[in-house]
Amino acid sequence: MSLVVYLAAAVFGLSCAVLFRRSPSAALRNPLTLSTCASIVLGALVLVCAAPATLAAVNEVTGVPNFGAPLTYGMLSAYSCSLLILLINWRGGPPERIRLLSLRAVAAYGTLIVVIVALFTLSDAHVERLNDLDTYYANTPYMREMIVLYLLGHSAAMLAMCTVCVKWGREVTGLLRAGLWLILAGAVLDLLGFQLAKYTAVVARWTGHDLDVLSTAVAPPMASLAALLFSAGFVLPRLLPPALAHWHSVEDHRRLAPLWSRVRFASTAPKPPSAWWQSPRDRLRWREVSIHDALLALAPYFDDRIRERASDSALRAGGDAHAARLAGEAAMVTDAARRAAARETPLVTPSAYRLYATEVAGTGGLVELAQALARSAHVTAVREGTVKATPG
Repeated sequence: MSLVVYLAAAVFGLSCAVLFRRSPSAALRNPLTLSTCASIVLGALVLVCAAPATLAAVNEVTGVPNFGAPLTYGMLSAYSCSLLILLINWRGGPPERIRLLSLRAVAAYGTLIVVIVALFTLSDAHVERLNDLDTYYANTPYMREMIVLYLLGHSAAMLAMCTVCVKWGREVTGLLRAGLWLILAGAVLDLLGFQLAKYTAVVARWTGHDLDVLSTAVAPPMASLAALLFSAGFVLPRLLPPALAHWHSVEDHRRLAPLWSRVRFASTAPKPPSAWWQSPRDRLRWREVSIHDALLALAPYFDDRIRERASDSALRAGGDAHAARLAGEAAMVTDAARRAAARETPLVTPSAYRLYATEVAGTGGLVELAQALARSAHVTAVREGTVKATPG
């Protein structure tokens, strides 16, 4: 059980590192990012503290039987408080109001933590229980109240999370809405899988029944799964957009390969700094700049007659005007690269034609030119008999 909980805590905490991946100093200046990371870190610490191996170690180090209980319950209360502060920052509003509501949450849960510690101090809990403390001491004075209070404090935070997520989920769209629904799923799972199991097991002890399995076998894995859903909901709106951007960069870099392989010899752009790792976006940007530089070097070899013939041929074959333009440009670039590589003399009157890729922003124009060049190379290979045409 400890290993499963530790793995969940590691995954939970890893999402915090994702939020700090670019600029930790900038993240610390952003209240929303800071409160999100605080919630994630505290959630991971709760999981670590709740593991039986951690409880045993804490009890041994302090010399106090069950000292890990108020530590875990206090950490859980701090986690509940951080969730409320996260919701306050996520909702936004005037800074003074955000500060006031956050201070109220800290005051309420700070008081709860003090009461939890005081009740544990007053209780008689000298028998160490690592897995079933909640049910074993369910009828013990002061311990009973401590258990109920920590559960009620956590339930209040989860119910607030559910209420806010349902309300905001109807008002927002896109990734923010997806993140809210994941957080809602985590809160519901926490309420039904963890807290309801705990409440049921404790109340069963009050009535003379034994349903300890709900507290010892059902609640811990449900809490771990809920924490994972929380972390996914926290980081999804921030992690997915850059992840998709990197994926598109990888795809565009690959799709530019036909054009790059044809014109790379003409590029005089400086090579990127030698580093053991470059982001996909940086690699794409360097390839884009290098291709533009190569096309500029090949411009004196551009022959409008080649372009016009290829464009007319594409139109007669049933292509639209844009596809015909790209086919003509691909033929012209191919011819220019061939003659430049052979060190032929440039045209006396260079073409004043502007490539489509130079008229549009971004990498899209170059990608279209690269794909048109790849198609024209394939058609040429089919005609020359070096590859087999795909049956229609």
